[in-house]
This record gives sequence, C-alpha cells and structure tokens, in this order.
Amino acid sequence: METIFKIFRTTIVLALVSLPGSVLAETLLVMAEENGCLWCAKWNEEVGGEYPITAEGKAAPLHRVDIHGDMPEGMTFKSRLTFTPTFVLMRDGQELSRLEGYPGEDFFWPLLQRMMNEAGIDWQEGQG
Repeated sequence: METIFKIFRTTIVLALVSLPGSVLAETLLVMAEENGCLWCAKWNEEVGGEYPITAEGKAAPLHRVDIHGDMPEGMTFKSRLTFTPTFVLMRDGQELSRLEGYPGEDFFWPLLQRMMNEAGIDWQEGQG
C-alpha cells in the first residue's frame, strides 16, 4: 500500500510540474543592473550575499537582468526600466511594484517588505 501511495504522490508532483508556468505562481525580484553601476555594486556588497537565504529571498528569488539587454521573454513591465539598480517584484511574469535605485541596506529591507505585503506575498511564512 505504501508503494502505491509513493507512486501516486510522484505522479501528482510530476503532473503539477508539467503544467504551464502561468498555472503555478512564480514570484521573483528582478534586479535591473549594468556594468559600472556603483549602486549595484553597493547592493551586491551589502545585501546580495545574504538575499537568497532571507525570508524575502526565499519568497521572491532574485533574477538579474542587464538593463541594456533584451528583457526575458514572458515578463511584462509597466514601464521601461531606466535606472540602475531597479528592483521589480514580479508574479507570473507581471510587474507588481518596483523600487528604483538603492537607498542603502537600512531602507532597502523595509521597502521590499512593504512591496511584498502590498502584493499579498507571505514572505514571513515559516519564520519565527
């Protein structure tokens, strides 16, 4: 009976993974950057290393894009990305909100948390 349950569970997981991307909610934090950007380097130094292991980073993994390059297919931005760094909170390829520039570590986290809260993203799940 246990073997049948494992096969059933595996089949369900494989079926879910094979669904089109729009069916499964994917939340990302897109960072638009460019070579030589001092504020991008500052963000990388102060936040970049720890971001993936934070609750926010787990709720919205970082996806970097070159502001001068082609934007990834399947991502729709409300307006053109102009400044670096620009942080765009995306769900299922749609822009939810953005933060233009890097205000320093002390302001970045509360602003990102507010963006996530306003978008209904439970970034604190599993914390505490």
